[in-house]
Amino acid sequence: MREISLKGRATATRPIPRGIATRGPAVLSYGFRPLFLLAGIFATAAMVIWIGALSGYWEIGGKAGPIDWHAHEMLFGYASAALCGFVLTAVPNWTGRLPVSGLPLLGLVALWLAGRVAMAAPGLLGEGPSALIDCLFLWALAFVVAREVIVGRNWKNLRVAIGIAFLAALNATFHIVVLDGRDELWVIRLALSLYVLLISHIGGRIVPSFTRNYLAKTGASRFPRQMGRLDHLALLATLVACVLWSFVPYGLLTAAIATLAAVLQGVRLAGWRGWTTAAEPLLLVLHVGYAFIPIGLLAIAAAAMGLLAEPSALHLLTVGGIGMMTLAVMTRASRGHTGRPLTASHTTTVSYLLLLAVAVLRPLAEFLPAYYHEILDFSGLAWVLAYGLFVAEHAPMLLRPSLSVRR
Repeated sequence: MREISLKGRATATRPIPRGIATRGPAVLSYGFRPLFLLAGIFATAAMVIWIGALSGYWEIGGKAGPIDWHAHEMLFGYASAALCGFVLTAVPNWTGRLPVSGLPLLGLVALWLAGRVAMAAPGLLGEGPSALIDCLFLWALAFVVAREVIVGRNWKNLRVAIGIAFLAALNATFHIVVLDGRDELWVIRLALSLYVLLISHIGGRIVPSFTRNYLAKTGASRFPRQMGRLDHLALLATLVACVLWSFVPYGLLTAAIATLAAVLQGVRLAGWRGWTTAAEPLLLVLHVGYAFIPIGLLAIAAAAMGLLAEPSALHLLTVGGIGMMTLAVMTRASRGHTGRPLTASHTTTVSYLLLLAVAVLRPLAEFLPAYYHEILDFSGLAWVLAYGLFVAEHAPMLLRPSLSVRR
């Protein structure tokens, strides 16, 4: 057992008070608290702002325009906040070090907020300076995560810091391409692909692990299949499929590799025995969210052959894959790390169902042009309600001290 002294060195007396803030607001004691809260608020507000912009009530995004602003802010705004909250919460478990908290955490939050303001109204400071401000957050996050894993000598997780740095580079590339007036869709596809790979990598750890723990408590005799050759093949095939799709979105080769990756990911997911978690939505939703990875890869294959519009494939991966997985992780981590039982409330379950409805229905808009606007309106409303419920239920947990440390 150790304790961090005033100078930051360990002494062999008491346990490390990891994640317990002794000074300052509870919301800055752990990365998941401000970032998950802001991610939920932003997911709700950004959808309302985007719908208003499309309806002509106001302008948003400057030179990028409302469509590109929406794509950028979902990938580099909302998703990056959720990613940051998860990674900063996982790093102490990986390294045994204290969590990033207090002023350093506040600095990261401030950079993220500055980026959202700059992207919403780039005309205030100019397109170039606004783009530069937006780029700062992900580079700072990559530096913080790299520093923590290097100092903690947790070399295998350095790949996460590299992935975040790659995401930061893609964000910068997006701005360069937009400011130069060139096609930015390949950057969006590549950024989305990176999230797919991160979900495949991290989800491959936490989903079977959480499922195994749950089944052990129920007295089950069969457990999720452990990591093996199939997992590595699935990850490799997904990597190749994503790279091909990013740069060569159409053609037989892209369709074939994406189909292979989808099959391998589907078999991988089946080995985690998700159907045995039906009694606990907090766990089941992780399996449902991950299922949109093979579903999305099949959609990429169909789009590559001209059988499906690309926006449908994009939304299956963004809403279903990124949206479902991030909401699942945010609800679970918010409850677990604040001393609440790891079980979903009725409110949480409803938020899952609403987001699932968006993930399933939004791609159908391309197939039902007569109901295109109605489907978009319903999808937008369901998205806002899903994340609005998350904020309403979890804000008190995230803003107040954990139950286990209250006096």
